[in-house]
Amino acid sequence: MNLDVTEKSLPFYEAMASSVRLEMIRLLAKQPMNVRELAEAVGLSSAIMTMHVKKLEKGGIIRTDMQSGKGGLRKVCSLAVEQAEIIFPNKMEHIREYHQSFIPVGHYTDFDVEPTCGLATSEKIIGELDDPRYFLDAERFQAKILWFSEGFVEYKIPNFLLSTENPIELVISMEIASEAPLTDNNWPSDITFYLNQVKLGTWTSPGDYGDKRGKYNPPWWPDDVNQYGLLKHLTVTNHGTRMDGMPMSDVTLDQVNVRDKQWTFRIACEKGSPHVGGVTLFGKNFGNYNQDILLRLYYEKVVPAAEAIRE
Repeated sequence: MNLDVTEKSLPFYEAMASSVRLEMIRLLAKQPMNVRELAEAVGLSSAIMTMHVKKLEKGGIIRTDMQSGKGGLRKVCSLAVEQAEIIFPNKMEHIREYHQSFIPVGHYTDFDVEPTCGLATSEKIIGELDDPRYFLDAERFQAKILWFSEGFVEYKIPNFLLSTENPIELVISMEIASEAPLTDNNWPSDITFYLNQVKLGTWTSPGDYGDKRGKYNPPWWPDDVNQYGLLKHLTVTNHGTRMDGMPMSDVTLDQVNVRDKQWTFRIACEKGSPHVGGVTLFGKNFGNYNQDILLRLYYEKVVPAAEAIRE
């Protein structure tokens, strides 16, 4: 979450200005909880707790979902953000802004996968497991998680960059892991990324994690299969490509034709790699981060100095 010093960020600051709400955040960082559980944990009534919940919701810090329980529907709270950054105003003439796109994991436009493989929505498995034909099923647009042992999925992404905007950094983030039979935390996989048919580089995933349940997995999701991945940030600049800040390749924004009106982004586990350990992609409602594939293209635009100061 990006914050600034304008009034639009005020609900976040107001939500954080409470020792009770800070304790709620610490509790929800461990696991989702309903209002009654939160109230008991901090020693307040459910009515007072509901007021605190609304404050955190308004600040965009938590989200609530209605889930069925023994006594009927109940409001379950979970964290909606992993981190927040405050951007302070400055007197620089160049303002750093960005275009952003969220791509659901099931919205791929091309694929070629080998078993073990499959897809699932928040409610059910799509089709039959280990049958690549179901990657063509119409329900795949609703998929929130997918996995395959070898091959690729590819996405088409709109680019809203204007001719007057100068791109300086592209960040692609996703929750991703290997794909082992059932799970194996020690199951390395060489996962290669391409943008506009240009190879950005290869990252070796350490494993396919199943030691504990993913924070956002639906209740029906089995305990003995893929539970969560790692949140990875792939960054391309004019100086090269990095994964979580570590150098990955010398590929730059110019080399991937970043001004094209439409991009293709491919995630692959390629035959012949040292570690062919598959890919699991986690989208919203699965894993630990509750997000789809996120692309953010930062750019600069030159404005008069006086206007920059007013901002």
